[in-house]
Amino acid sequence: MEKIMEQTIAKAQTLIEALPYIQKFNNKKVIVKYGGSAMLDPNLEMSVIKDVALLKLVGMQPIIVHGGGKEITKWVGLLGHEARFIEGMRVTDEVTMEVAEMVLGKVNKNLVQMLEQLGVKAAGICGKDGKTLLVEKKTASGQDIGYVGNVTKVNTGLIDTLIENDYIPVIAPIGLGEEDSHAYNINADDAACAIARAVGAEKLAFLTDIEGVYRDPADKSTLISVLTLAAADELIGDGFIGGGMLPKLKNCIDAVKNGVSRVHILDGRLEHCLLLEFFTNKGIGTAIINDESILYDNEAGTAVN
Repeated sequence: MEKIMEQTIAKAQTLIEALPYIQKFNNKKVIVKYGGSAMLDPNLEMSVIKDVALLKLVGMQPIIVHGGGKEITKWVGLLGHEARFIEGMRVTDEVTMEVAEMVLGKVNKNLVQMLEQLGVKAAGICGKDGKTLLVEKKTASGQDIGYVGNVTKVNTGLIDTLIENDYIPVIAPIGLGEEDSHAYNINADDAACAIARAVGAEKLAFLTDIEGVYRDPADKSTLISVLTLAAADELIGDGFIGGGMLPKLKNCIDAVKNGVSRVHILDGRLEHCLLLEFFTNKGIGTAIINDESILYDNEAGTAVN
């Protein structure tokens, strides 16, 4: 009986610990860029969706921007079409574009269904709907990579309408060409950053397959909890950041410079990573902040300037 009481008190203390963060983020927009392994494991997928549902139910305004690259590659292969990449960017011809729209549409509606099953309203859209994401054609070192787009404008009207009517927007990264009105594939990280800037998000969280940003990637003890813009630029300049983390960190820096209060790089393989980062004193992952930002209670003493 005593053990049960201790467990009950511990649960109550967890809720009390979360209270100031719930108050701080009430009615604030939060972008969750959802991708990586968390999309492939059903248990992790449900963990993420439960986190997002809880964010909504405690008064935040979450928006999901999702990827689906691994599924696209799988289905392109099943059609006997070779998946090609240049500088890490998918070469997107007409066939690949059609596959991308179909796969991302399926992923999108599956996420909506899961949220609805948890009792929260959700609506799935892509960037073509309401001309939400307008793009220009993107190249890779001057090479044509097909229907791949850079976001040039975000029209927030449809997103705002959904939020005002108590829906969680779930957005697939397909945009509309400003010049030709063709569908374009957009890197999901780029889409999430552009949307976060446009809606004035308080937070942007990237769910990834790593724990966060390391000063030394070979040493897990060098995980950085809070990283200022100046320190992030220094890490990049000194060559500590490479591979797939480099464009992701640059996106984070750009988002913070354009008004997003906090950008989080989290390990999506960890169950309930969003709740652990947003609502506990310890937190996880890496938060990128402006040099002048005031630290939250769970960031005190951890910032790298």
